[in-house]
This record gives sequence, C-alpha cells and structure tokens, in this order.
Amino acid sequence: MEQERRAFLDELLGTASPSGFETTGQQAWVDYVADFADEVRTDDYGNAVAVVEGGDTEIALAGHGDEIGFMVRDIEESGAIRMTPIGGSDRTVSKGQHVRIHTDNGPIPGVVGQTAIHLRDPEEDAIADIEEQHVDIGVTDDEEAEELVERGDPITFDQTVSELEQDRIAARGLDNRVGIWAAAEGLRRAAEEGADATVYAVSTVQEELGLQGAKMVGFDLDPDAVVATDVTHATDAPGTPSGKSTGVELGEGPVVSRGSANHPTVVDAVRAAAEDADIDVQLQATGSRTGTDADAFYTSRGGIPSLNVGVPNRYMHTPVEVLDLNDLDATADLLASFALAAGEWEFSVDI
Repeated sequence: MEQERRAFLDELLGTASPSGFETTGQQAWVDYVADFADEVRTDDYGNAVAVVEGGDTEIALAGHGDEIGFMVRDIEESGAIRMTPIGGSDRTVSKGQHVRIHTDNGPIPGVVGQTAIHLRDPEEDAIADIEEQHVDIGVTDDEEAEELVERGDPITFDQTVSELEQDRIAARGLDNRVGIWAAAEGLRRAAEEGADATVYAVSTVQEELGLQGAKMVGFDLDPDAVVATDVTHATDAPGTPSGKSTGVELGEGPVVSRGSANHPTVVDAVRAAAEDADIDVQLQATGSRTGTDADAFYTSRGGIPSLNVGVPNRYMHTPVEVLDLNDLDATADLLASFALAAGEWEFSVDI
C-alpha cells in the first residue's frame, strides 16, 4: 500500500469514533476526500458525502465511520465507573483491557478491572455483563471521578495498530474504518481514471446502532446504485463453529454478497468489473440480511439497487481484529472499477 494511503488508514484507525461520537473521525475523512472531490457535504448528524461529477448515471460507494464502544453509565462512591455498551460490544473481551474515556477536556486513561485469578472462586467464574464491569481511572472517590468524567462520555479500547506478518494488521475498529477508507480510495481512483458516471463516496454514522446514518443518506441521496463496503467474517481461523463457516478467507480478495439486499444486477456488474480488472473476489451467501448499511439503502425511497462488498476480517468486535492489507487495497480497486463501468448498466431486473 502506498505510504500516503497507509497514513490515511492509520489516521482513521487512530481516531476514536464510537457511534454517536463520530465527529473527529468524520472530519479526518472529509479532509482527505476534499483534495480530489468536486464537492463534500455533511448533514446535521455528521454523515459525509463527497462527489466527483460525471454523467447521468449516479452511483455511491459507502462505508460506516462509527465503531463499537462503551459509555459512562454511572459513577460509584468509590470512584469506580460503571459502563453501558455502544453497539455490539463483547463482554468476553473487555475485562483487563486498557481504555480511554473521551471527555470534553481530552481523553482520560483507565482500565477495565478484573479480579485477580488468585481471589476468584472457580465455581463462580462466569463472565460478567458489561453493566457489571467497571473502569478504574485511579481516583479514590466519586468527587474526584466527577471532576474528570461525566455520565454519557464515550469509552473505547486503548489499542494501537499492530503490524503482523504477510501484510496483515491487527487493530480495534477495523469495523468499519476500512470501509470508509475503501470508499474514499475508490472515489479517488475512479476520478483519476476519468469515470463517466457521477460517483459519490459516503461515510455514514451510527451503523452499529441500527444502520441509522444509511437511512438518512439513502433518503437524501437517491443514487442509481449503492455499494456498501463493510468487514465480513473470515472464518478460516481456529474456533469457528462449522455451522458458521462461509468459506471466506483472509488474503483471497474482497467478498461479494449474494441474496437478500444484494441486487442481482449490481452483483453482476461488480463481478464483471472484478473480472475486467483481474481482481480475485470471493462469494458469500446472505439469505436473510447482510447486517450492513446495504440493508438500509436498498429499502430507501422506492428501493435503491444495493450490494454489500466485504473485507475479510478475523475476530470482529474485539480489540484485535485482523485483516490483510492486500484485500483492502483490492477492495478499493474493485470499487473504482465498478464506478468506471457503471454507466454501461441498467440497474433493474427483467420481469
């Protein structure tokens, strides 16, 4: 991956953007796309849209900019901070982790407490719900804590990007800063190649809370087709239940979903674009729903032909999500290739 593109990815991954508190991450995305977009606009909730003007065909390349996290729910007399989840946070991975509480005056470091193994009763060693876990910021009472944090302050894991072997990285929140990276890069690459279509790149908010930003953008934008890029489960790691295996592997290319929200013509167009650009893709069955912004886009207005393209990701919704940078770069190339060919397609089904 080119140095400038990797720097943008690292900036996104290093910026906390839990659902409902995405402003800083959205600003980083807007600053990047502003260098090559004809126009960039945001709405009242922070959804961001960049456009490169072209022909009558209008297509959108979308991702969601928010990540899961926690929030300060209450402060006890001891100064211990009780949490509530933001989105689908995993109670099995939170104890013993370093966190940051994001306040109006800057981040406050803390740790999610875990009783030492020596002191725990093995017969009662169940995993506590997030609401029963606590953050220790080092204070001795509630008055000290309340001088530093407020109820409603968001919390994220304090996790940096780790370089693994074979061009792979581990980080928190790859879901889904990699999707907005791919959308921005797909737009930039399509613009460089002179796409005939009008191409939008979109970074939505609050996907983790029920696809809320995509509902707003889908109503407002009304493109001819949308490709929503998100992470998808790579089920090639040990421990995946056999009934949950999808055949998706790290390092084997972006994933094109079929079924449910995924419009068959958009599926065909993206697969054809992949073949033309010599990009290897994987297929995934989504019989009922994709669990991504595509599920909101395709029912917006009178129905927007939509598709979910996935970046293979291990250990989703943990602080150690893993992906292959080659898969991510290929996803941006695929989005650009689709944008370049979009004017050749009629996004409708024949009845």
